[in-house]
Amino acid sequence: MIRATGWHLVGVVSLVALSAFASVACAQGLEGAAGTDAPSRPKIKFNRWQEDWSALADPRLRTGFLDELKYIPLSASNPASYMSFGLTVRERFESNNTPFFGTGTNQGDSYLLDRVQGHVDIRPNAQWQIFVELEDVRAPWKTVITPVDENPLDLRLAFIAYVDSFWGGTLKVRVGRQQMAFDLQRFVSIRDGPNVQQAYDAVWVDWEQDLWRFIGFWSQPVQYRHEHPFDDFSDTNFQYGGFRVERQNVGPGDLSAYYSRFHLNKVSYLFASGDERRDIFDVRYAGARDGFDWDLEAMGQSGHVGNKNVRAWAVGSRTGYTLARVGWTPRLGLQIDAASGDEHPKDNTLGTFNPLFPNGYYFTLSGYTGYVNLIHLKPSVTVKPFGPVSFMTAVGLQWRQTTADAVYVQPNSAVRGTAGRPGLWTGIYVQTRTEWAITPNLAGAIETVNFQVGDAIRRAGGSNSTYVGIQLTYAW
Repeated sequence: MIRATGWHLVGVVSLVALSAFASVACAQGLEGAAGTDAPSRPKIKFNRWQEDWSALADPRLRTGFLDELKYIPLSASNPASYMSFGLTVRERFESNNTPFFGTGTNQGDSYLLDRVQGHVDIRPNAQWQIFVELEDVRAPWKTVITPVDENPLDLRLAFIAYVDSFWGGTLKVRVGRQQMAFDLQRFVSIRDGPNVQQAYDAVWVDWEQDLWRFIGFWSQPVQYRHEHPFDDFSDTNFQYGGFRVERQNVGPGDLSAYYSRFHLNKVSYLFASGDERRDIFDVRYAGARDGFDWDLEAMGQSGHVGNKNVRAWAVGSRTGYTLARVGWTPRLGLQIDAASGDEHPKDNTLGTFNPLFPNGYYFTLSGYTGYVNLIHLKPSVTVKPFGPVSFMTAVGLQWRQTTADAVYVQPNSAVRGTAGRPGLWTGIYVQTRTEWAITPNLAGAIETVNFQVGDAIRRAGGSNSTYVGIQLTYAW
């Protein structure tokens, strides 16, 4: 407890100090931008490795805190040759009164999630990039620690990237420990919801021309351990890769499709165990027009787990309409999701869907909803009372796709005692989320979820659950 509390105090003090610096930097940036001739200053991005600070070669843009470390020139004649340092600090308080709806060994808990990530970005020229990021991730006061909660001092990212014109388009290659994410990150994600994000030791090749994009990749997903510093690893027992095609302007939206292969040895499902090999086919169509927005995705899975054949599927959709001429610009949203379960546990086919590498906040941050054996309906309303603040409220209704399989929580953990029990109805929850972009460097969020369980969970001894999360994120 002394170690955890001490770390938390350091994290909080650091965050407060950095927040103050961010406010000063923001004010200075506004003054610097007053000149009409000055170009725009680079912005912080979610993927820090995608930032380009070469614009700071122009001294008029060096108005922020420690800009002498954001842009260190490596060549007097080439502004694109530079080195840059950066830092991301995320502090989140969580309270969860009944993890696993009270059916597991975990009891109600209130704790902190501390994440500190520091990186160096080296650009020898416009074509090459060397990016290295370290992280220290802790969970003070959390009773049960898992690999997604803590990762004391370890290597987060380390890759070499190359970009150049090739065959009439643009070629992008990355080799090393890196991030991968597709679309809304339903199934392939950075996993930003939990405390420890997901990285991949991978080779990534990307070629783009006009409206087309072709991607090929193969990876060994990083497996996390929290006992010692620098103990994360990847190996051939766990592999994932495939090929993806994207086409813009297909009708009013963009179309993408990919095939991928999932390899994981010695797995255990409720009704199958052994080595897992899944062939995965995915298609997505997304776009926006005349106030409407939509994102539709479907995935099919085949292959085998041990001596059982795999036949699984999932679909997801998010649609909405924004009333742009109404005060607070409300967006009326509807989310519909479904994923297969195993309808016949005693046969030679496994129908339980594998959500792969799901986003920890696609449903909610609470973790009460997993993308397995699921039917999910979620209407929502989002408003923006003023510029940097948005507020969302939603009601989620959940059923099982089949009563033969279990109720699952994130990522794909079965709720004990629910498989084979009657009752498709899983429950209903109310979610609220407020987000505030306090400065260009500092953001805050508050999320609440109250889940009223249905008969399927109550018969297994489960109870209603409540989650509260309060988060601050600082990026320099």
